[in-house]
Amino acid sequence: MAKMLVLTEPDLRAIVKLDASAVTCIEDAFAALATKPVVMPPILRLDIAEHRGEVDVKTAYVPGLDGFAIKISPGFFDNPKLGLPSLNGLMVLLSTTTGLVEALLLDNGYLTDIRTAAAGAVAAKHLAREDAQSAAIFGAGLQARLQLSALTLVRPIRYARIWARDQQKATATARELSGTLGIIVEAASTPAAACEDADVIVTTTPAEQPILKAEWLRPGQHITAMGSDSEHKNEIEPAVFARSSYVADSVAQTRRLGELHHAIKAGLIAPDRPFPELGQVIAGQKPGRETRDSITFCDLTGTGVQDTAIATLAHRRARESAAGRTINTQESAGGRP
Repeated sequence: MAKMLVLTEPDLRAIVKLDASAVTCIEDAFAALATKPVVMPPILRLDIAEHRGEVDVKTAYVPGLDGFAIKISPGFFDNPKLGLPSLNGLMVLLSTTTGLVEALLLDNGYLTDIRTAAAGAVAAKHLAREDAQSAAIFGAGLQARLQLSALTLVRPIRYARIWARDQQKATATARELSGTLGIIVEAASTPAAACEDADVIVTTTPAEQPILKAEWLRPGQHITAMGSDSEHKNEIEPAVFARSSYVADSVAQTRRLGELHHAIKAGLIAPDRPFPELGQVIAGQKPGRETRDSITFCDLTGTGVQDTAIATLAHRRARESAAGRTINTQESAGGRP
C-alpha cells in the first residue's frame, strides 16, 4: 500500500526556516550542479498575459538524493488589487527509486521564497567582500525582506537602504526590517542614492526595464539580480556586463531568460560566450571575486535543483518531527502507467 505525506504551509513554516541550514542546503544544491550528473530540464512556462499571469514548472534529479521535486509556481501580478498574493504554488516530491509520490507540499510558494532568499545568501557568501557591511535592496515586497535577512546570515551587514517605486512601502519595509534585524535600515529616495555606499546590491523586482544603471556602480561592489526569471523581465542595464565579473546560476538558463539574455539581445555579449556558474565557484572550479575592487554580478533565475533540495529537506524534517498527515494513495499494487 502506497502512502503519501501531505504538508500544509503551516506545517512547512514550522520545520523549514530561513537560517544557516537552509543556506547550506541550497549551497550544496548549486555545488551538485557542478560536480554531479544532475538532470535538470528547461523550465516549462505558461503565460496568461491578459491577467499578468505566468506559471513555471521546475524539476531536477540529483544523484544521491532519495527524492526529486516537481514544482508548480504561478505568479499573477495583479492579484494584490484583488487582495490576493502575487505568488503561490506547490511541490510534489517523488521517489527516485519507484517514481511514487512521497509527499505533497502545499506551501503556497513558501519553500520557493526560502530557497530563493537562501540562493541570494549563497551568492553573497561566495562573491561579496567578506567585510561587506552595507546593502541596497531594490524592491519592498516579501522577497526584498527575505533577501536582506538572508544577507545578514553570511555577511556582517550593519546598514541597508531600501528603494521601491512605492516610497511609502519602502519606508514601511525599512522600518520593519530595522526592528526585526536590529540594524539601521532606511528608505532611499532614488535607486542611485540607494547604491551610493552599498557593498552589496540586491534587485528583487518584476521590472521589465532596467532599474540598476552601470554608472551608479563603484569598485568592490557585489550585485545579485533575482527578479529576471522570464524573458520579458529586466532589472539590470546590459552595460553592467562591461564593468563586472558575471556568474550565472545556470548559463543555459540565463542565456534564455535572465539578465544575460538581455545583454545578448543588445549585442553586447556573444551568444556563445562562456561564463562561470555559481556551483563551479562553490566547488572551486572557477574563481569568484578575484580582487577586492572587482565588481561581481550574480544572475539568479531560479533552478529546479534548488526546489528538489528544499523539498527534500522539508520531507526529512517532517518525518523527523512527525509533521503533516499521511494518506493512502493505492489500495493494491499495479495500476495503469
